[in-house]
Amino acid sequence: MALRREPTARQMRLAVELRRLRDAAGLTAREAAALLGVSSAQISQIESGLTGVSEKRLRRLASHYACEDSEFIDALVALATDRTRGWWEEYRGLLPTSFLDLSDLNHHASFRRDVAILYVPGLLQTENYARAVFSSRVPELTHEELELRVRHRMARQEITIPYELVVHEAALRIRVSNRAASRAQLARLLEFSEADHVTVRVIPFDLDGFARAASTMTYLGGPVPKLDTVVRDVPHGSAFIDSEAQLSAFRTRFRKVEAVSLDPERSRDFIHRLAKEL
Repeated sequence: MALRREPTARQMRLAVELRRLRDAAGLTAREAAALLGVSSAQISQIESGLTGVSEKRLRRLASHYACEDSEFIDALVALATDRTRGWWEEYRGLLPTSFLDLSDLNHHASFRRDVAILYVPGLLQTENYARAVFSSRVPELTHEELELRVRHRMARQEITIPYELVVHEAALRIRVSNRAASRAQLARLLEFSEADHVTVRVIPFDLDGFARAASTMTYLGGPVPKLDTVVRDVPHGSAFIDSEAQLSAFRTRFRKVEAVSLDPERSRDFIHRLAKEL
C-alpha cells in the first residue's frame, strides 16, 4: 500500500489515538507489532497517519491494548473506514490543507460551538465580509487566491448540526469593509439565529469582569467526547487541539463565556439595535 503524502486531520487523529492507546497499555511499537504479526515499521506508519488500518486489525490492536470502551472503538473504526470525498476535495492542491481539514471536520461534526471576539466566524460570513477579511491578509493574496478562499468559505456554510455562537460586541461593530457590508453581515447573523438548531449569544462591551478575550475558538463535537476537536487560529493556518485535558478546559471556558453572555432573545434585540445605528 502506498504511503500517504499528506494525511488529513481526521487520519492523523486516528493515528494519534492509536498511539495513545498503545502508550496507555505500556507497550512499545515493536511489542505491538509482534502481537499483530506485522513489522514495527508498519505500526510506526499507522501511528504517523502515513497508512491506514483495517477494521479487523484496529479491533485486534484495541483488544491487545485492553481498551474496553466499545463506543470509542466503534468511533475509531468509523474513522478508519471512512471513504468520504467531500466537496472540499476540489480545492486540494489549491488551498492550504488546514482549509480542507476544517471543512472535513465540520462535515463530520455532531455539533459546533464558536467563541468570536474580533471577527464573525467564517461559517456565518457574507461574501463581502469574507472578501474583506481575506483582502487584509499580509502578504497580500493574488486575485485568484482571494477568490478561491471566498468561494470555499461560501461553499461550507450549510449548517445542519446544533450550532452555538457566542460573539463579542467588538466583532459586531468592527467594520471590515463599509457600512453596507456591516449591515448585511448583521442581517445574516439575525437570519441564522432564527433557526431552531442555531443559538447566537452576544457579549456586550459594558459587561463587568469579562477577562476572557483570548478565548476565541471553534469547538467541534466528535462521535464520542474523546474525539472532539478544538480549532484555534495561528499565524499560518489553524491548530487542531485534541488532548483530553485541553478539551475539558475548552469545554469549561465555553460554558463560562456562555454564562456571562446575553440570552438569545436579548442578543437578537442587541444586534437589531446595532444594525439600526449603521
